[in-house]
Amino acid sequence: MCELLTAGGGNPLEQFVLLAKNAKGAAAVELIKQALEAPGVYVFGELLDMANIQDLENSPNAKYLTLLNMFAYGTYKSLVESGGSLPEMTESMTRKLRLLTVVSLAEQNKLLPYNLLMSELEISTVRELEDLVIEGISAGVVLGKLDQKRSCFEVDFVIGRDIRKIDMGTIVSVLTAWCDNCDSMLTNIETQVDKVNKEKTDTNNHKAALEQKINDVKQQIKNQPSGEDGDPDSRMETERMDRRDKKAAKGKGLRGSSKSGGSGSFWKQ
Repeated sequence: MCELLTAGGGNPLEQFVLLAKNAKGAAAVELIKQALEAPGVYVFGELLDMANIQDLENSPNAKYLTLLNMFAYGTYKSLVESGGSLPEMTESMTRKLRLLTVVSLAEQNKLLPYNLLMSELEISTVRELEDLVIEGISAGVVLGKLDQKRSCFEVDFVIGRDIRKIDMGTIVSVLTAWCDNCDSMLTNIETQVDKVNKEKTDTNNHKAALEQKINDVKQQIKNQPSGEDGDPDSRMETERMDRRDKKAAKGKGLRGSSKSGGSGSFWKQ
């Protein structure tokens, strides 16, 4: 049995599931004990579904089936509330159930104060609590950081626990709502993309129309006659020459008047 349990592959529980096909009565009880103590086994749903395991419900060993259910779905508080009606647990079983309780708490809150953990796990010292969390980190059950200054455990990752069949409807509803939200978001994104593409097309068309108008105006200017009336530069040059000639003529007239007035005054004297 031990050789088989240590020689397995990726799923540690799979070996127990295979053995459960032929284990009945006391053998099924022993199999449950080994599964609860085995390192690396933190989910038990497949083992619970085995017919030989379920047959324990109506037998004198029903309390072992109850214990297995507690490890699959319960917490350390469940053990305390059982009032001693469950089989005696080993130290390794107790530590595993406490780790599974940490997983359940971390599913609800990613920041777990030490006082909350110590209360839920019924641990009296911080050192014992931190040793338990470090063990869980080493086993890959939880990942995170122990913050001794703030006295809390910051959770980054936890494994998934077994899911009760009665909870499947709730999970399906949550996933359906999530899918609906994704579809709505995708529709909004597609609408925004269409809007942006339309605005880009309108901008390009407007730019092309402006460029065409500019080209038309340039062509019209080129097609105008190059004479005085047609060429704006020629008209401006002509106007400047006219103004210069008028100024020159006016200046000559003033000089001539000045000369004539001066000689008349001399002879009058």
